[in-house]
Order: sequence, then structure tokens, then C-alpha cells
Amino acid sequence: MPMTILRNAGLTLLTLASLSSPAAAQSVVDQGTFSIEIDGSVVGTEEFKIRRVGFNRSAIFIADGVVALGDESGSQEIRHLLRVSGSAGAAEAYELTLSGAEPLEITMNLARPRFVSRFESPEGQEEREFRAREETRIIEVMVAHHYYFVRDLQEGESAPIIVPRDRREGTISTGSIVEEELRLGRNRVAARRVSFMDDASEHRVWFDRQGRVLRVEIPDLGYVATRTDLVGE
Repeated sequence: MPMTILRNAGLTLLTLASLSSPAAAQSVVDQGTFSIEIDGSVVGTEEFKIRRVGFNRSAIFIADGVVALGDESGSQEIRHLLRVSGSAGAAEAYELTLSGAEPLEITMNLARPRFVSRFESPEGQEEREFRAREETRIIEVMVAHHYYFVRDLQEGESAPIIVPRDRREGTISTGSIVEEELRLGRNRVAARRVSFMDDASEHRVWFDRQGRVLRVEIPDLGYVATRTDLVGE
């Protein structure tokens, strides 16, 4: 029997309501495309858009993206929708839909003092709770644009994170921060390289002066995501 995908009506309707606000109250803070490599081979792309709705402390951010992966064993598409509050990037709700050989749907909503989540796959449904600690970020496995919401962490600072597909929560800590040039295509751009550590691995992230994510490396996974839309800037 095919799996029935149940959409998270709360998050979807809330998102649509936010994006229907007057144009003056919303703006696109970043939009683009990453090329994805695993162990040196290009395996797919990530397209995304991050919108800000409202102003100052009342602002919310809506980040949506599509990761398309493929190799000789098959292909999959992963759609993400994330809502965060304020400039600090604290998560409020999240939705993932994976299509392909192993379909999966994840929905998460903040219901303090916890996040209530549901995982649906052909094997069945699982419900799980995660702690909703102060300023919790959601950083999904190999989703580059989610690092936009840790861009303001300074050296020595840390924040709680949830990695939904891994069904894992932990802490991400900021290590060294280095100003350097990053090559994007034929161009060299001024960038800030930040080394983050979580409970599982190191994450190296390059940001530009506007806080946009330019490149992400996770050496333990052989994962590299590099912006392709900014090559001509």
C-alpha cells in the first residue's frame, strides 16, 4: 500500500499567512543554489529562499528549499520548510518531505517546553519529543542554507540544535573564525570561515559580509556544498 503523506497544516497555513502580509513587511534576505559534492563527486543541488516577515523582534524568517540528489543507485528529492523567530534564528516549526526509494515525512512544532514531532514512512508512524531549550536551532543533515541561522554565533559561543533526520539533539559550538578569500568559480570573495563542532562532527562554514552562506564542508561525511549563483557577482 502506498504511503499517505499527511501535510503539517499548522506550519503550512501559518507560512502562507505570513507570506500574505503586505509586501512592505517582508523581504528576501537570501536566495540561491548550491552544488553538492560527496567524496569529490557532484551528486546534486540545493535551491533555497529565506524570507523575513515583519521587523525587529517581531520578525520571523521562513526558509524553504529543495535538495535534489542522484547517482547510479537512484534519485531523491528532499523539500524543507523552516520557520524561525527573530534574528537569533530560534526554531519554531519544521517540515521535511523526502520522495524517492525511501520516502519520509517529518513535521515538528514548538509546544514549550518541547518540540512535538512526527515521522512517517512506509514502515509506519513515530512520534517523538525534543527539548525546546532557549534559542534552539534546527540544522538538518546536509542542508547548507540552515547554517544561515548560526551566522551570528561568536567564537566560544554555543547553541542547542536538533537534527531531525538523525532524530538527534545536541549542542553546536563555535571554534575558530578566520577572515580569508574564498574562490567561487573564477572569482575570489572576502569570506569569514567559521569552524563549528557538534556532538558528531566538525562543520566548516564560509559566510560573506552579508551573512550569506557561501560554502559548507562536513569532512566526516565527505560533504561539500558550494554556492553557484554568486559566481558572477
